[in-house]
Amino acid sequence: MVQSMASRPATPRTPKEVTDLRDWLETADALGQVRRLSGADWDCELGGIVDMVSHQSTNPPVLVFDNIKDYPAGYRLLANPAGTKELSAILLGLEPRLTVTELIQAWRQRAKSQVSRLPVNEVSGGPVMENVQRGADIDLYKFPAPKWHARDGGRYLGTADLVITRDPEDGSINMGTYRMMLQDRDKIGLYISPGHHGRLHRDKYFANAEPMPVVAVFGEDPILFLAASRGLPLTTNELEWAGAVKGRPIDVVQGPVTGLPIPATSEIAIEGYVYRDQVLDEGPFGEFTGYYASAVRKETYVQVDAVYHRRDPIVLGYCPGRPPGANFFTHNIIGSALVWDALEAAGIPDVCGVGHLPAAANGGLVVSIKPRYAGHARQAAMAAGSCRAGAYLGRYIIVVDEDIDPNNADDVLWALWTRSEPAESCDIIRSAWSTPLDPRISPDQRARKDFSNTRMIIDATRPFPWKDEFPSVSGPSAEYQARLRAKWGTELFR
Repeated sequence: MVQSMASRPATPRTPKEVTDLRDWLETADALGQVRRLSGADWDCELGGIVDMVSHQSTNPPVLVFDNIKDYPAGYRLLANPAGTKELSAILLGLEPRLTVTELIQAWRQRAKSQVSRLPVNEVSGGPVMENVQRGADIDLYKFPAPKWHARDGGRYLGTADLVITRDPEDGSINMGTYRMMLQDRDKIGLYISPGHHGRLHRDKYFANAEPMPVVAVFGEDPILFLAASRGLPLTTNELEWAGAVKGRPIDVVQGPVTGLPIPATSEIAIEGYVYRDQVLDEGPFGEFTGYYASAVRKETYVQVDAVYHRRDPIVLGYCPGRPPGANFFTHNIIGSALVWDALEAAGIPDVCGVGHLPAAANGGLVVSIKPRYAGHARQAAMAAGSCRAGAYLGRYIIVVDEDIDPNNADDVLWALWTRSEPAESCDIIRSAWSTPLDPRISPDQRARKDFSNTRMIIDATRPFPWKDEFPSVSGPSAEYQARLRAKWGTELFR
């Protein structure tokens, strides 16, 4: 049953004022972007609703599920925390009325001037410590963990989680988002794809025959989820980055078991250890590519030593599926900005924009340039596809002229059709960084543990040697369009 919305606060909170998931829910409520549902079944129904809303709604609302089958009222699950451009902009402290490309540029400017790092603020306690369970009292099944897709191998409590680990060599902290399948009352799977920061930490512990201490959080301020899931540079402490974005430090409690930081306003948190020789069957799981790309396999899990949670906790959930999903706007803004920064750092001149094709996500990276010399487009493509933000599970890198909006799929496809020639405009890069989650990796490659793929560079700019002879574009120029909007108003052209 879809319930009517509660009375709304007068104005949404600013990012600095949002301290937890409940504050964010209040912010979305103030904008009329929350829908509450009662009585959904955790077994596929909840996931089906989230998937359909994410892909079939023009402006996917925040979804709050209560009275979930087999769970008491108040034990809720929130999905789609920032599924609209407006909420994504507010989360990042940007002006919602900007276009996507303008948001990316605004984020780059803000990140350079205001966002670097803000050390955490360690506190003695917080709402997450309202309830504590140890030993025989631990029961992870008390929290509503969905079976998100029909063929999933189990119930996944951790899909929008924070997994916090420490490098055993230099002590640096990483916070990532990795899938976590319920295995038992006190055991939860932890799958980390090769190359990710948490996996590097795990490999170091295991190389020394030591267990890896872990904190995992299952309900948090959405800016923490964004920080954990975006894949920031390896040198970035995600908790400090999130504090800088918010303009105030993140309050953390030192975990009594592991000594790792636990965000103090978390809804649910666990502490425990991952052991090299302790594995259980994990998967399959419908992933962000829209496929079951991996079968059942032995994976490590967290042996849980302590559980902490607030009264009436809210699980933050994410239903992975074919893109674009609920995270597209935030991930596109941050990811495109990181690629743009990398291009400038590599000395690529006249970059006019970066974006991703919504339905292709990582696999459809687009760079807009003002071509200055022969080879400029290929140079930009290779740099974009080689930087960390543009490398993981990529497949197509398209370079377009400055008059093409890289965040407008229609613009990009038009340029691809009219300005590229397959026999001349494409190059292939082999053995690029991918993942076992890549559905196009062949069974033979998987057997060899070769989790790499190829990339196609497509130069969809006007051919540089004869660009001045290329046919002119018909239709009103950007300047003339601006004059028409000024005269006739913007409503007509929406």
